[in-house]
Amino acid sequence: MGEAVDMGVRHAVVAGGGIGGLTAAVGLSRRGWRVTVCERASVLAGIGAGIVLAPNALRALDSIGLGPGLCAGDALPGQVGLRTPDGTWLSRSDDGAVAARYGLSPQAVHRGFLIDTLVAALPADVVRLGVSVTGVEDVGDTVTVRTSAGDLRADVVLAADGMRSVLRGQLFPAHRGLRHAGEAGWRAVLPGTGLPAQQAAETWGRGERFGVVPLTDGRIYVYATAVSVPGARPADHHEELTRRFGAWHDPIPALLDRLNQRNPAPVAILHHDFHELAAPLPRMHAGRVALLGDAAHAMTPNMGQGGCQAIEDAVVAAHLLAQADDVPAALAAYTRVRHTRTTRISRRSRRIGELARLSHPLAVSIRNLAVRATPQTLSLRALDTVLDWQPPSATVSVTEQR
Repeated sequence: MGEAVDMGVRHAVVAGGGIGGLTAAVGLSRRGWRVTVCERASVLAGIGAGIVLAPNALRALDSIGLGPGLCAGDALPGQVGLRTPDGTWLSRSDDGAVAARYGLSPQAVHRGFLIDTLVAALPADVVRLGVSVTGVEDVGDTVTVRTSAGDLRADVVLAADGMRSVLRGQLFPAHRGLRHAGEAGWRAVLPGTGLPAQQAAETWGRGERFGVVPLTDGRIYVYATAVSVPGARPADHHEELTRRFGAWHDPIPALLDRLNQRNPAPVAILHHDFHELAAPLPRMHAGRVALLGDAAHAMTPNMGQGGCQAIEDAVVAAHLLAQADDVPAALAAYTRVRHTRTTRISRRSRRIGELARLSHPLAVSIRNLAVRATPQTLSLRALDTVLDWQPPSATVSVTEQR
């Protein structure tokens, strides 16, 4: 697969065909770059789970031409908030209040739908499946990209190769890498046929959580978490989920019944440990290579911002690279713009996880009282720095991105 760089068109290699990598590819290709996405999987398919595109992510996608037409359905319906296992609401916010404050309503879609949308926005020859990036050699004015199918030469490399990023390990070999976050989680997408309309909510128990998110296509995304040690895996996921959550409020028992693997059309249940970076990276780039998404700032899912921050990374990187003749300078600006923000959001997500993992009855009672006593307006205002983010203006230069 070795090839020479076309001197008339700058070339970007993106390692990883997930949400962040594909968003970056769309952003760069629409700004005149030639892009090659190397994805080690043999097929591009979103993991069987949903993603909530918060207002900040929707604005980012709109800035590269994937805005109003992205989602085919409605926004998250009705009340959104936190409940206790008996069904009592601890906090809730009407979708109209979110839209009024941030100008957009969150959209919940299947990850596969989002990936298909991003791929459809790319030229046909951009994505190369079954090709993994194994290393880079950044010397002079180009980067040599080592792949399983041969070498590539590029003007810039965007490493979107996930939380176990090979390129992060090469660029920052002294970094401590990942740490276990003390929890494991289950995820599944269920058919919504025959069920009443669902409300988006997360229920907090003692060291356990259960979430319900209706998707725009009529399906229902469910997830659950529990305090866990690394590598622990139940023999039967459905039995374990029923044991933990089967006596919780409606509609959780009915949703669990649809996860029964003895059903005629069983639903896949995904199970995984939660990990995050043990410490922030010193920066999000080195020379002509930039890290984005989980490769740069793997975080816990407690704020639902992992994918949203990858999308932000991608559009900022594409914007800065499109404007700059000096690639290293553009990537230095990328670190300046993104590093502090993503570090703060990662830490905030970690703190939320610590609250959710509380299991002592007194600590749980105090936590629940504090959540219930917080006014809706204050809860929303606390999200301003996350959800009110705006994509970079086309008129802002690299030197101004500070």
